[in-house]
Amino acid sequence: MNDMKAKFSIFIGLDWANKKHDVCVQIGDSEKRSFSVILHTPESIDTWLNELRKIAKGNIAIAVELTKGPIVYALQKYSFVTVFPIHGLTLARYRQAMFPSGAKDDPSDAELALDMMLNYPNKVKPLRPSSDQTRTLAILVEQRRLLVDDKRRNANRLINSLKQYYPQPLEWFSHRDSELFCDFLIKWPTLQMVKRARTTSIVKFFHDRGGNAVSNTEKRVNAINCAVALTEDQSVILPYQLLVVAICKQILTIVENIRVFDKQISQLFKSMPDAELFESLPGTGLCLAPRLLAALGEDRTRFNSALEIQNYAGLSPVTERSGQKSWVHWRWQCSKFVRQSFIEWSAKSVSQSYWAGLYYEQQRAKGKSHQIAVRALAYKWVRIVYRCWKTRTPYDESRYLKALKERNSPLLAA
Repeated sequence: MNDMKAKFSIFIGLDWANKKHDVCVQIGDSEKRSFSVILHTPESIDTWLNELRKIAKGNIAIAVELTKGPIVYALQKYSFVTVFPIHGLTLARYRQAMFPSGAKDDPSDAELALDMMLNYPNKVKPLRPSSDQTRTLAILVEQRRLLVDDKRRNANRLINSLKQYYPQPLEWFSHRDSELFCDFLIKWPTLQMVKRARTTSIVKFFHDRGGNAVSNTEKRVNAINCAVALTEDQSVILPYQLLVVAICKQILTIVENIRVFDKQISQLFKSMPDAELFESLPGTGLCLAPRLLAALGEDRTRFNSALEIQNYAGLSPVTERSGQKSWVHWRWQCSKFVRQSFIEWSAKSVSQSYWAGLYYEQQRAKGKSHQIAVRALAYKWVRIVYRCWKTRTPYDESRYLKALKERNSPLLAA
């Protein structure tokens, strides 16, 4: 507490919202607190902070229930402001302890955030921004993932629409969110249209795209010739035909935007000192290596053990005990995107790493589901990644296998 008072002249609890923020302000050692509301505009925030700075010279500590977002980005612009993020669930439990009746309003939440920052300085740590490169990469990979999710949602809508009147393309193509699939449907959005097309036109369409499209051309042409319409009701065909074309165009736009993100991510990732380290991990590839780098960052003091990363990523199990009852479940409060990144990577590593493949097969042989086996593998991978990251040493599969053999690991004895 004394350290806090020495470092900061003003202490603020902030309850954020989209249009306005309730704040509770305490100046220095004064026990007096004032409440106010500031609008969520750059001008209002700037005026408010500069007026506070005039009242009490020195730095400002602000407790807020966020680690990122518009208000956090706005506050980080000021060199004299330090943000103290408070986990939403922690603040909710603290509110429940202080107000058992369940009473809640924005000013009281702002004061509770202020109390937590002042009363529990060992629990509420200041937000330590990563480098500009790491923060940029972190936002890029998360936004790219949202675009991928958008593509998947549109692909599901496309599949459902085709099932209503024109299901055959779902058998002719294995990738339903590809440019080939969308281009085909935009050109021939109904079975009647593709059956009226000349065979030479269909063959040319596939040959112009090359690759697997060419090798499967004959099979697709034969399937088109043998296809029978699901329905001939134009009141069904016309609306769904228009919808299919519209969805295909949306998917193509998303695919192009994902390429733009991929290019930017690749350029930024390759310019970073730790790029080689994360590229050395089996199965990371062009997509997952930047995501793992963004998850850990470049600050080696951020994590002091592999367990801290496992907890942060939600990979370590949680045990709850009450009396004679004990319940083990996975960690609910964690960075979901980071957990997704580690689990997706561990699944990819099964076919790229010898020991990872053995471990996965052992887990499956014990009756574990695919997801449980992959999560368990991710838990083990974190220990290796932590050591590589801490020592700035790229991963070496042969070196790790040698270490397993020297330790007479049961993994290799299987």
